[in-house]
Amino acid sequence: MKKNINIYIMIIAALAILLTATLCTMAYYRVFRQEVMTDLKVYTELLADASFTGDEETAKVYAKELSNEHIRMTLIDESGKVLFDNVAEVEALDNHSDRIEIEKALEYGTGSSVRKSNTINKTNFYYAIRLPDGGVVRTARETSSIYHMFANEIPIVAAIAFLLLVVCFVISNFLTRSILAPIKNMAYNMEEPENIKTYKELEPVISHIKEQHQNILKNANMRQEFTANISHELKTPLTSVSGYAELIENGMTNEQDTRKFAGEIHKNANRLLTLINDILRLSELDTTEYGEFEVENVDLYESVLNCIAMLEPAAEKHHVTLKASGKRTMIQANKDMIEELVYNLCDNAIHYNKPGGFVSIHVEDNRLTVEDSGIGISNENLSRIFERFYRVDKSRSKKTGGTGLGLAIVKHIVEIHGAKLAIESQPDVGTMISVKF
Repeated sequence: MKKNINIYIMIIAALAILLTATLCTMAYYRVFRQEVMTDLKVYTELLADASFTGDEETAKVYAKELSNEHIRMTLIDESGKVLFDNVAEVEALDNHSDRIEIEKALEYGTGSSVRKSNTINKTNFYYAIRLPDGGVVRTARETSSIYHMFANEIPIVAAIAFLLLVVCFVISNFLTRSILAPIKNMAYNMEEPENIKTYKELEPVISHIKEQHQNILKNANMRQEFTANISHELKTPLTSVSGYAELIENGMTNEQDTRKFAGEIHKNANRLLTLINDILRLSELDTTEYGEFEVENVDLYESVLNCIAMLEPAAEKHHVTLKASGKRTMIQANKDMIEELVYNLCDNAIHYNKPGGFVSIHVEDNRLTVEDSGIGISNENLSRIFERFYRVDKSRSKKTGGTGLGLAIVKHIVEIHGAKLAIESQPDVGTMISVKF
């Protein structure tokens, strides 16, 4: 990463130096061109003011002075014929009426042009003014082309560019180390990220990584705890099954005990099956997201009525009254998951209730509320009841045959449907759980 950052910075620096040199050259040449043309204009205006029309002797006097300034002077009559030139022989010159600066001067009073010669790498600047008698006086200056002007400076420019690149390389190394230092320190100090010296722009990244790190640790602890809980939950009924089976196998039981032990084996086997089914269901929900299952219009109130019909025998066994209220409410959801959610909430409310208690299920405005008059939950346990295998009353859970996974399944179904879960409870008063779809 450090190498790549250095390379990118050096590429940017090289492009910046090249672009700067190019723009400076163009700007300098533009200023130079304006200055040359301004000088020619001044000289030409002075010549025009001298009004030496056709006076070759006077023209020679001015021509001598202009030659010292490396300025060419030409007199042309209105037909384009050259009358005088301080550089070339008049007889060797052709008619100048087609020259751009001459045409402009004859038509508008003044004219200028720039012509380049690729053969000798020269650029000629011209400025012309029309004289009172209809003729034209023109001045010109020959300069090297822009390429030729800067050709001699290339070694100096290259040396300066090289020095700038060296400086940029040193600075880029320093900046790269400064940028990467907090990240490197973070890799070795993830347990105490608040002690890492950083800069403002990196703080959100460090906070995000810290949060992810904490989540990873939390998930690792939860997985470890989950594994330990599974082992414990499986070990207890399996030990019972194995013990009872061993007694029967060795003929150490009479007919009455054999029937009793067989019943215990059957009960524990059912508990194992329920536990395994719940674990598999949780594993399935862990990898399920909204849109990966069939969604349809589900009547939430109808699901409640179906649930009550299934749980009525269990409610009678525990001497608990089930009642439903509300009205028909349609939601977009998976029907099987919704019925599973309602069933687990109601089943939990029945098993953790008191004899003569009630479970009330209310449906209205896309909200499902399950309220009971059960044993309730203390504040310290309230935030943990949706954790896997967490039980408020472990002795009661074992008697009722609960796996400790019902509310964890409820939480997963709520999350993948994008619903909101809320709970209120008081010990020995009861619990109310609501789900807003």
